[in-house]
Amino acid sequence: MQLREWNPLRGILGVQVKREPRDLGVELAPCLLGRYLAEPTERSDVVAPDNDRVFSHYAYNAQTLSSDSRGRPACSASRRGDPVPLSYAVVVRGRVVFVFIALSLVAARPAFAGTDMFVGAADDGARSLDPVTAKAKMDRAAFAGFGVVRMTVLWSPGEETVGGDELVALQNASAAAQLDGVRLILSIYARDSRTTPLSSRARGEFARYAGSIAQRFPSVRDFVVGNEPNLNRFWMPQFGAGGVDLAARSYELLLASTYDALKSVSPDVNVIGGALSPAGQDKAKAVRQTHSPTAFIQDLGAAYRRTGRQRPIMDMFAIHPYLIPSRLPPSFAHPKTTTIGIADYPKLVRLLTYAFAGTAQRGETLPIVYDEFGYQSQIPVRKQSVYRHLGAPAAKDAISEALQATYYRQAFALAACQPTVAGLLIFHVADERDARGWQSGVYYSDGTPKSSFAAVRDGALMAQAGTLGTCSVSKTTSNLGDVAFHDPTVTEPSMLAIDFSCALPCSYDAELVDAQTGAVVAGLTGKAIGKQTIALPADNLEAGSYQYVLRALKCGKPGTAEARFSRAVTVPLGTQTVMPASPLPAATLPRLPPALFALPTLLSTVPPAG
Repeated sequence: MQLREWNPLRGILGVQVKREPRDLGVELAPCLLGRYLAEPTERSDVVAPDNDRVFSHYAYNAQTLSSDSRGRPACSASRRGDPVPLSYAVVVRGRVVFVFIALSLVAARPAFAGTDMFVGAADDGARSLDPVTAKAKMDRAAFAGFGVVRMTVLWSPGEETVGGDELVALQNASAAAQLDGVRLILSIYARDSRTTPLSSRARGEFARYAGSIAQRFPSVRDFVVGNEPNLNRFWMPQFGAGGVDLAARSYELLLASTYDALKSVSPDVNVIGGALSPAGQDKAKAVRQTHSPTAFIQDLGAAYRRTGRQRPIMDMFAIHPYLIPSRLPPSFAHPKTTTIGIADYPKLVRLLTYAFAGTAQRGETLPIVYDEFGYQSQIPVRKQSVYRHLGAPAAKDAISEALQATYYRQAFALAACQPTVAGLLIFHVADERDARGWQSGVYYSDGTPKSSFAAVRDGALMAQAGTLGTCSVSKTTSNLGDVAFHDPTVTEPSMLAIDFSCALPCSYDAELVDAQTGAVVAGLTGKAIGKQTIALPADNLEAGSYQYVLRALKCGKPGTAEARFSRAVTVPLGTQTVMPASPLPAATLPRLPPALFALPTLLSTVPPAG
């Protein structure tokens, strides 16, 4: 596949874009891709000990740029690498409210206009005790077009409340994600099969631990419970006497307990169950005891029925549809086996339908997340020095970077046309240095982009915008219409306005946050349908830089949550002070640096309405 040259204003979304004032942050991005690590101009106030800090804190020297024949900046060195008011049941937090739910962005350059699914990455890079490093890693994910990042949280027996280093790391990651317009998903599971929460006491501890995270971080509303419980690596025992599926039975109990704990924090929390491996043996006497996802889903449904539970146990279902070997394209299906890949979507929906038909748990319409999927790419000679153990067997199952790009785009296109698929996450933003791990990112382990970067980024943004291809059926997981975040009015009184729409009744949560710390300064929750304009007074805010945040979901349909974020907006000097509504004192929140260039995950604000 020949990769198209990346045009940040036209090529990504595949639409014509009106000429606007030049945004050097966007225009210089192709240059920065190859040079933000290689030829930085160091800021005098920042010490950058590693590449992660370089990404956020080295400023590119624009004086080294010239313009091409079309007036665009060129690198001096070669590139490497009707508003109808309709609102009800509104509850206001603080003095000002402006974050919405269920909308799609209508801005001068929409990032995810018409979003039909999310595309992101499963990556722990932003798990850091250093807020600057966390922000740099999140910047990297956002710049790659990933609107979602799923991070892991490991639970140990006895833990009931998040604290210590884990709390600090989550604080840094959640703030960085919000400021970068990235939806953060947390995957919580036991450290290994030896610590599987099998007893009632252990399940209670695990559930309370998950609930403590949801309570402490209200900006995080998506939680995956467990990881590949159909494999003996993460869950034991798998089988009992007579070959009975003990893993599905005990996992159902944990999922139910955790669902209840998370919902007690907020009914809008999105509980994601499953997270299954795509394959398994279903052999009780095998040395490595595993279950196929086909058998596990059936047994999970049977276990749920036996409990007589009258509440759901999950809002979404996750699976890891890897294809082994990597030469297999995403379109490869397994009609005669128990393995499930992306192309086996009809099989997966049938299994969920039969497993939960007639119960309180949705099955046929249950949103699906492919929350781990990846293709390893071959490491070029010039980059082999930044990897270890390249001779490992796992590293040999790799394809060319061009084919990696082709396969990722094919996967995005397939998922985009599967009605109940809410999103897809590739495994890793950047490669692991140890080749015994996984090298499926769009960046090398040193943080520089692969040649597959532009095509994958292009495909991810197009999939999120609903323009990657033509589908015969529409998504059932999306409810957003058009959304526009407005700049403050220049006349008195100063106002901030938001236009948005929900195709079906939606619950929304709108917030205004400090653009440097992520601290919430105002918020609004309510329900709406159709088009709406909300005007928010800005005179009662301290002068500064703020950011709109909007989260929405279909009324009564957890698992359909969507989020939108604006770029920073400057609010003029106000007459009152609004105290932050953050669960942590503003003084304790680190001030995070902005990204060096415009991120596609953030919506541009538009001129004041009227």
